[in-house]
Amino acid sequence: MKTTLDLPDDLLINAKTIAAQRRTTLKAIVEKALRRELAPASETGNPDPEKFEVGPLGLLVLKRKPGEKPMTPAAIQKLEEEFEESELQKAMGLASA
Repeated sequence: MKTTLDLPDDLLINAKTIAAQRRTTLKAIVEKALRRELAPASETGNPDPEKFEVGPLGLLVLKRKPGEKPMTPAAIQKLEEEFEESELQKAMGLASA
């Protein structure tokens, strides 16, 4: 079946670029994206749709709560340092396990 879509220029350019990189067609990209979007969560491999969503590359990503800021590399590094410090404290017997 044929249909006409009116897409924003930037989205169409990105889709055509991805299609060219993957050596496929724009039609195939759109069809795959629609099938993925319309598939039940069990078919997308999403174990918990309340916590995860399928990201733009088809990978699971954590859902953010409304208003929640995305994690930055600096925030991730700070969490790692805090974790390492707490593990060191436990290993030295300075903190309760």
